[in-house]
Amino acid sequence: MFIRVWSSATHGVDALPIEIETNVASGMHKYTVVGLPQGAVRESLDRIWAALKNENLQAPRGRITVNLAPADVPKDSAAFDLPLAVGLVAAASGNIDPDAIGAHWIMGELSLDGTVRPVRGVLPMTIAARDRGCSGVLVPAQNAPEAAVVEGIDVYPIHRLQDAVAVLSGTSQVHGPGPYVSDAGEASREERAEVLDFRDVRGQENAKRALEVAAAGGHNALLVGPPGSGKTMLARRMPTVLPQLSRAEALETTKIHSVAGRLHAGDGIVGTRPFRSPHHTISDAGLCGGGANPRPGEISLAHNGVLFLDELPEFKRRVLEVMRQPIEEGKITISRARSTVTYPARFMLIASMNPCPCGHLTDPQRECVCAPAQVQRYLSKLSGPLMDRIDLHVEVAPVSFDEMEGPREGDRSATVRGRVEQARRVQEDRYGDRASVHCNAQMDSRLVESHCTIDKSGRTLLKAAIERLGLSARAYTRILKVARTIADLDAEETIAASHVSEAVQYRSLDRDWWHG
Repeated sequence: MFIRVWSSATHGVDALPIEIETNVASGMHKYTVVGLPQGAVRESLDRIWAALKNENLQAPRGRITVNLAPADVPKDSAAFDLPLAVGLVAAASGNIDPDAIGAHWIMGELSLDGTVRPVRGVLPMTIAARDRGCSGVLVPAQNAPEAAVVEGIDVYPIHRLQDAVAVLSGTSQVHGPGPYVSDAGEASREERAEVLDFRDVRGQENAKRALEVAAAGGHNALLVGPPGSGKTMLARRMPTVLPQLSRAEALETTKIHSVAGRLHAGDGIVGTRPFRSPHHTISDAGLCGGGANPRPGEISLAHNGVLFLDELPEFKRRVLEVMRQPIEEGKITISRARSTVTYPARFMLIASMNPCPCGHLTDPQRECVCAPAQVQRYLSKLSGPLMDRIDLHVEVAPVSFDEMEGPREGDRSATVRGRVEQARRVQEDRYGDRASVHCNAQMDSRLVESHCTIDKSGRTLLKAAIERLGLSARAYTRILKVARTIADLDAEETIAASHVSEAVQYRSLDRDWWHG
């Protein structure tokens, strides 16, 4: 008997359809799986046989051959357990309509007692099933909220192997997504209550303004200041002033977290912008992705959100240099002998660092004990090309006693977010016909030329600043982008001298401090 079951494997953040062909012929009992099965698939036989026995389901006898097509793609996922088991049950019983099996995609890992465990990558698999005209998907019950965010396809939450057999044989009481699945998928889109607020930060009005500009235009920022000045506190509040994710952004973000296995059981869609803060001991593969079977790294997990690198010079230089291309292109391509995958990596980089090894070079209250050679060696860990890609270099001064003891001042995160969202709406209207550009930081050279119109006094000021600071062509372009964002916050169509002046101020460390 011949049975065809459809499942899926992930490739990057997308899904590849996998056709599981089961053929049972007469002869001595033997079970063979072909089609480049890797460790998890080769080991599935013992799990499946135990699950069939404990679920009181009949297993076929004879020469059993299972083919995983396409045969030239390695398969290494426990998600094939459930479709393999369904194919064997259908071949043994003959009570399941092959058309019903062919109309659904099936995925899930089996335990020995027949329960179905959650797997990675259910969201992109469900999207691929819908796009290929599939009527429904059978997924582990814990992955059902994740699959339910995909519109136009029925989702069947499967708790046990018996549930899958019942759905395909037509004896199940569940037909399509129930209220539990649909409600969970939508409810998970709601933003969580904010526990952090910009107003919690005492003083630092200049740094708050700089981060508001960064949020409004999607710019990268570096906070430089002595220990205890509030750099980490400011950075951790960045997500509270960023606009809420659109549905398209939320789906894209959720796909990455689903493939990486970072969604918690029962979660649906990622409703808040990611905030990733890896430790400085991270490897280049951990930051940018990779491995024998490539997985998304921290820069992809921060897609559409914030990547915070605390104590930037403590990161390995090789790790930091790998980020240069993703910062420019918004994606990372990982090449291996067997395959090449591309992961999205459009993130806001917020970094912080001390001005010197002891941290007190710019502290007016404490004396720096570092020798000039030590300071230079410390700063040389960061290359010029990497610094060029960071739009705002912000000096964070120590907080005075009066500021710490005084009342909280400044706007709350909700107020700042309102201004940021208004500036982002202006940018969306400006770049509405360009799918790859959502904010000023993503402008290419042609868009900069078209939309960064400077008045005469502003152009004179910018020329003098470029010549005095000795900035590169990339720094010049990034100053224009930041000035465009400041003008958007002021609801001005033309970039004025005041906008240019503030944008240049955020590069002043390039000369006054960075290069001594």
